[in-house]
Amino acid sequence: MEIESVQCECCELKEDCTQEYIRQVKAKFDGKWLCGLCSEAVRDEVGRGKKQSGMEEAVRAHMSFCGKFNSNPAVKVADGMKQMLRRRSGDLSSSKSSSKKYSRSATTKLH
Repeated sequence: MEIESVQCECCELKEDCTQEYIRQVKAKFDGKWLCGLCSEAVRDEVGRGKKQSGMEEAVRAHMSFCGKFNSNPAVKVADGMKQMLRRRSGDLSSSKSSSKKYSRSATTKLH
């Protein structure tokens, strides 16, 4: 079972998945790989009763929505910081949280 890093074609989130899982997801979403959150949003769009939209149309609409959201520079900076922190913690390839737990220090004051 080979693990591959794959990037969501909507929100650009990277995940490590098996090749079989990647094939299954692409088969469901018009040949595009979507992360779990985006795939749920697309399924929700398809399931809405207001407008009969197919999977292809729902994927396209969600990709458009994510494209507008991802054009925000603040989101890009936040994503860059997240990747930098993963590199520093030695967890570059995994999207799972590391086993280390971080907490507020005793000297930090809450206002």
